[in-house]
Amino acid sequence: MAQVTLYTTGICPYCHAAKRLFESKGVKYNEIRVDRDPSKRAEMMKRSNRRTVPQIWVGDTHVGGFDDAAALDSQGRLDTLLKEQ
Repeated sequence: MAQVTLYTTGICPYCHAAKRLFESKGVKYNEIRVDRDPSKRAEMMKRSNRRTVPQIWVGDTHVGGFDDAAALDSQGRLDTLLKEQ
């Protein structure tokens, strides 16, 4: 199974939804809290060219935010991506 990385903050409801999505699939993820370390927010912005959280990677593939991950899941493509990486 692919490594999943989530850039999050503690108060973001979309971050919590993203974590629940991956937990419901039994997928372990690496959570990087950008609200605790400004250098991690800068890292996230450099990698994604986005400012908002969550930002989600499956392996080397940037999925985007929660809405993007949920859309992939509803299309059946998230599971495929998780297995391919």
